[in-house]
Amino acid sequence: MTTARDVVIGYVDALGSAGEAMRAAFPSLERLADVLGLVRSHGISRSGEIGTYFYSVHGAGCLFVNQDGSEIDVDFAADGAEIFDLWRLRLYGQSLPEPCDLTEHDLRSAVESLKPLLAEVGPGWFSVGEAKASA
Repeated sequence: MTTARDVVIGYVDALGSAGEAMRAAFPSLERLADVLGLVRSHGISRSGEIGTYFYSVHGAGCLFVNQDGSEIDVDFAADGAEIFDLWRLRLYGQSLPEPCDLTEHDLRSAVESLKPLLAEVGPGWFSVGEAKASA
């Protein structure tokens, strides 16, 4: 059975993989958030395929869809940090090959249990800390 903690760790790992794929495809990216500037300057398309991911840049973030259908939606803070909320974690869980529909309470408990891997950067918004997702 997939737990809320498994979903949160899976999201963080998948976000890291999507970021690696973007940086491999677009070497000028220092941070994943730099994709917004590349789209705005017409350096890259707003959507496309890189590696095993389809990407679609939106507003203040980017949606990645892996070839298995899992969806990793992330926003970027003003400082370029990758941020996400419980809604995005829930969508990720629902999009897995074996969908997992978790409550906000379960996801919040999982996020809390993963500090300092995750930090709350604003009310209900989280960012990956310095530690790696293999917690």
